[in-house]
Amino acid sequence: MRREAGVTLLEILIAVTLLSLLTVGLFSAMRIGLSAFSRTDARLMENRRVAGAQRIIDQELEGLMPVVAPCGTANGVPGPKAVIFQGLPDTLTMVSTFSLQGAWRGQPQMLQFLTAPSDEGGGVRLLVNETPYTGPVWGGALCMGIVPNPQTGTPVPQFRRPAPGPGSFVLADHLAYCRFKYLTPSPEPGKPGVWLPAWTGKGWPAGIRIEMAPVAPNAAQLQPVTVTAPIYINRDPVVQYADQ
Repeated sequence: MRREAGVTLLEILIAVTLLSLLTVGLFSAMRIGLSAFSRTDARLMENRRVAGAQRIIDQELEGLMPVVAPCGTANGVPGPKAVIFQGLPDTLTMVSTFSLQGAWRGQPQMLQFLTAPSDEGGGVRLLVNETPYTGPVWGGALCMGIVPNPQTGTPVPQFRRPAPGPGSFVLADHLAYCRFKYLTPSPEPGKPGVWLPAWTGKGWPAGIRIEMAPVAPNAAQLQPVTVTAPIYINRDPVVQYADQ
């Protein structure tokens, strides 16, 4: 009697088991690879976001416009002229030629930087409110008056304190601290200026610094760091220029 070639049930079970193990191994390798790709992509996007926000802060500060306008109105009469700039330890009000939507080609903006508690993760966040700047009269309407500085006695304008809102743009989040400083030039040539926690001069500072540090530093990705922007303005706020 002739025997016919074939496979047994046991051989089929072994083959199916080996194929199943091979398939599971391939899917596990693919899952690990996709997970690593997702984590890398998320970290890359976070690094780009941090780098982009740092660049935006630097450009907004360097775009400071030397605006002088009547400070407020009393009985319909414009108040005395003042510099549209207020620098405090936790807020900064200024006019900039840089716009978040139009970059350097956009309309000038009234910027108000402020800090507020983070929604999650602890720490604080750096926000900016943007409002299109339509001219000195509009900018001066935000000025509440001119009062002498309690430390120096220099008259300085007072503006409405900014507050977070639906249109606030988050520049940095989860910060251990965020504070503003302003560079006053040294009266002696050749000597470095002094960084002050609040601007009390009659014009504009020679530089603006926003000091920041993350709540939980991570060496594996970019972190928000201090931004220092030089301000190149040589105008005297008391002098009436032809382009004003």
